[in-house]
Amino acid sequence: MKLTRLSLVLSAGLFMLITSSCDKGKSVTDGAEAKADRLVAQMTLDEKIGQMSQLDLGYFMDPEQLKQAVREGRCGSLLNFLGVEQVNEIQRIAVEESRLGIPLIIGRDVIHGYRTVFPIPLGMAASWNPEAVRKAFRISAVEASSDGIKWTFAPMIDITWDPRWGRIAEGCGEDPYLASTLAAAMVKGIQGDSLTDPTALAACAKHYVGYGFAEAGRDYNTTYIPEPLLRNVVLKPFHAAKEAGAQTFMSAFNDLNGIPTSGNRFTLKKILREEWGFDGFVVSDWASVTEMVNHGFAEDDKQAAEIAINAGVEMEMATTSYYANIKALLDEKKITMEQIDDAVRDILKVKYRLGLFDNPYTDPEAGKRILDPSFLDHARTVARQSAVLLKNEDAALPLSEDKIASVAVIGPLADAPRDQLGTWCFDGRAENSVTPLKAIRDLLGDKKVNYVQALAYSRDKSKANFSAAVAAARRSDAVLFFGGEEWILSGEGQSRGEINMPGAQTELLEALAATGKPVILVIMAGRPLAIGREIELSDAVLYAWHAGTMAGPAITDLLFGKESPSGKLPVTFVKGAGQIPFYYYRNNTGRPASDETWTPFDSIPTVNPQSSLGYRTFHLDYGYTPLLPFGYGLSYTTFKYSDLTLSSQVMKIDGTLTVRARVTNTGNMDADEIVQFYVRDRVGSITRPIKELKGYNRLRISRGETTDVEFTLTAADLAFFNGRGEVTEPGKFDVWIGPSSEEGLHADFILE
Repeated sequence: MKLTRLSLVLSAGLFMLITSSCDKGKSVTDGAEAKADRLVAQMTLDEKIGQMSQLDLGYFMDPEQLKQAVREGRCGSLLNFLGVEQVNEIQRIAVEESRLGIPLIIGRDVIHGYRTVFPIPLGMAASWNPEAVRKAFRISAVEASSDGIKWTFAPMIDITWDPRWGRIAEGCGEDPYLASTLAAAMVKGIQGDSLTDPTALAACAKHYVGYGFAEAGRDYNTTYIPEPLLRNVVLKPFHAAKEAGAQTFMSAFNDLNGIPTSGNRFTLKKILREEWGFDGFVVSDWASVTEMVNHGFAEDDKQAAEIAINAGVEMEMATTSYYANIKALLDEKKITMEQIDDAVRDILKVKYRLGLFDNPYTDPEAGKRILDPSFLDHARTVARQSAVLLKNEDAALPLSEDKIASVAVIGPLADAPRDQLGTWCFDGRAENSVTPLKAIRDLLGDKKVNYVQALAYSRDKSKANFSAAVAAARRSDAVLFFGGEEWILSGEGQSRGEINMPGAQTELLEALAATGKPVILVIMAGRPLAIGREIELSDAVLYAWHAGTMAGPAITDLLFGKESPSGKLPVTFVKGAGQIPFYYYRNNTGRPASDETWTPFDSIPTVNPQSSLGYRTFHLDYGYTPLLPFGYGLSYTTFKYSDLTLSSQVMKIDGTLTVRARVTNTGNMDADEIVQFYVRDRVGSITRPIKELKGYNRLRISRGETTDVEFTLTAADLAFFNGRGEVTEPGKFDVWIGPSSEEGLHADFILE
């Protein structure tokens, strides 16, 4: 196919772009608004409606229909349409055969990798490493752009407190500060240093907003979020994405306090446009406009289109209520031409910023960087940094490849190449995955590995192969059990009522533990599971998540001590589904529990006075603590925190406060430590959380080395929304520097 406009050839400096630091994420406008204004003035109403319509290829059974729609300007964007030849041809039709030559913007979900698949976003969040995450998303954009994609529906930055919700896998966990830092990194990785670079994609912050608070963790469900919680927690990562330069936002499926988010003027206009000054465009989630009929918020698709346009949704994804109804709504004066022009202008601005008018085509040579060895190396690094060591009794890990005679590799996920890629992974291929079994065999040789799958998949309840697994364990020095969840058990629409290990995995683990051999449990999953029993049965537990293409080598590096585990939990692990929601920055309540006020369930006497259990906030069976706290994670070395100091005991409201501490690696191995900084506002005009993350630092500390770490607070860091406005209130504050949300050195200061 001959192209009349040639795309830029990938430069020799491309890898420097991937590894370099991003700018501050500001949009490169280059007069985009003026250009868009001039083009809007030339457009017919049909062409404007076309720009507001995103079509999925499946909507047109005949590809010729699609081509004709593009010729007629009835489509501004396509999703799930990829491949260099296909995309270049449809762009050629758009720019050479349509009246105004407006290029299409091609969108696709690239959530945690394209062909090189990284850990699920929840796993990447466990790395607490924004730079590594930025680089992962830069690589993803390089690969995706080589197939003609210029827009990705990422990052997914919904805060959630409910691990039953399947889409917890796609987010960054429970904390607004951590999620905000990672949201900014993801946007910068996706969009690169310059939006006009051929490898840059437009980022889309989703799902705006509140989707992660679905009742009972059931996907798409109703959400009720009071405004202080909305502003103090849920909106934070979205604001960070906007500040990082995200060009688009996606309105969510859910209703929020009774108003569907794709028809919510408060969030889409007042907050996003008026307060934040967002100047990109808003796209609906798949069919979320017409689903307002199911919500009972619109009588029919026509009214749904009216509500969405008036609320500020500028492009409709997949469904066609805009195309079918905008003319009638204009005639009936239910929407205005000014609204249509504003929407089209915003869409065109993004297309101009992406350089699509100057360079709509994709270089056929760009795909040669797919699965580049440097990309795979980074996937291995991120997977390694994402794994969290939850237990290591009697230094069961690391194993020694030289000293171990043989190892039993057992479990449904030891050699499951598709499962390790995780959810929402359209373009990763199982044949490119390197599994733990392969990586361990590559390291030790086949003769040292006694492999028995035992369970065909994670939900398998058959015990037919238990005896073979036990026999393999008995003739081995140690047992490596790879369990967790198949990929299909997490992600969109994949909510669970119970979050235990499925199938007969726990029973198999019991049988293996009974052999007396050291049992190392490696969990590969898309959510935090309730694994209290499994932790008890194991000598060591490594939580690896669904870690992507290079999961096997990364896990093997950790198991055999090539590197120390360094990940920290980005979400609280509960003891069971009945403890949900449980998050570290909860309010204290009027009757907080403690060891002195709680009696373990099995220790409760059978004869009691009514008041004997203390009247405190806990569950009789779960107690008052989670299984594992936010920020928790072990290492193969040990770290000592000391010498906490404050620059002053009094902080002026227009000043700053510096908090310092020393961290010493007191063990025998060089390793990374993630130092965490928490603050508590003792008294507020609304009740305040018991702790809030306000900073963190991932440090490489050599054995025997001491490193100084410091964090600086400003009044803005202490501000919160109290229901009436954003305030910073004088009073007493606590600070902690430590290794998790439950440990750390403590001091306090006065803000005045």
